[in-house]
Amino acid sequence: MTQRAYVRAGVIGVGAMGENHARVYSELPTVDLAGVCDRDRELARGVADEYGTESVTLETLLERCDVVTVSVPTHVHYDLVSTCLDADVHVLVEKPIASTVEEGRALAAQARDAGLVLQVGHIERFNPAVQTVTELIDDLEVIAVEAERLGPPVDRTARGNVIFDLMVHDVDVVGALLDEQPSGITASGTDDGQYATAAMRYGDVVASLTASRLTQKKVRKLSVTAKECLVEVDYLEQSVLIHRDSYPEYLTDDGQNRYRHESVVERPRVANGEPLRHELESFVQSVRTGTEPEVTAQDGIDALEIIQELDSLVESDRREQEQEVEA
Repeated sequence: MTQRAYVRAGVIGVGAMGENHARVYSELPTVDLAGVCDRDRELARGVADEYGTESVTLETLLERCDVVTVSVPTHVHYDLVSTCLDADVHVLVEKPIASTVEEGRALAAQARDAGLVLQVGHIERFNPAVQTVTELIDDLEVIAVEAERLGPPVDRTARGNVIFDLMVHDVDVVGALLDEQPSGITASGTDDGQYATAAMRYGDVVASLTASRLTQKKVRKLSVTAKECLVEVDYLEQSVLIHRDSYPEYLTDDGQNRYRHESVVERPRVANGEPLRHELESFVQSVRTGTEPEVTAQDGIDALEIIQELDSLVESDRREQEQEVEA
């Protein structure tokens, strides 16, 4: 794109997540929020008024913008993203990239042929705590990774698939940390897709993932077990703890032998910041410099391929359980 003082941005779909994109774009010093659009015109006008822009049609928005966020239901990702790329507009599409791997690959090829940035909204990559672990992991001999993404639904009328809605975040983070695709996958679930567990093997590393909308406490945690240490990440607190040099010790106190286990706990400095702001800053920077985004279309395809397999395994497990009950 031609370098300008401001990048003109728009948001397609201004539900809860899309509105946050509009908010952050309006706050970025090098971005002009040029407009928003949504099928719910009243909603779009309210968001536009809130952030000092206009509610416009999709056609008008694409004429005005250099970049857009697409934050709409997954089943329309392909058509909308393709339309944006046809209009020579760079796109950040919320996860998953599309409904199918084939659609994801088609969008990646379209963006590549047009010389446009297509970034996928795997936002946890931009969590400062995850970025801190990313810097540490190359120096570790990793044995296992465990992720928990638990809690009740925000909207109890919404019962989407937890693999596609929640576990996908950790599938992407684990793949990025280990820099490879899994060689083996197992999964099971319960309660109509509201609770799921997965086990994946990455060479000599095993990863265990749990996602739930049935747990009455919000948990967003990741742990990395390495021969050198245990690294614990709290996504919500944006904190990292490193446990090292754990050793047993026997003490004598008033003639009584007592046992204790000591370890050294390090608290590396984690930069503060909103992950969404980091994500959009990175996206805009990729567009301005013509460089590959931090989360590529291929990253989105890789994650989608895994969660589709996980979902298939959970569905197969469910059918087997039903057959056993009927028998």
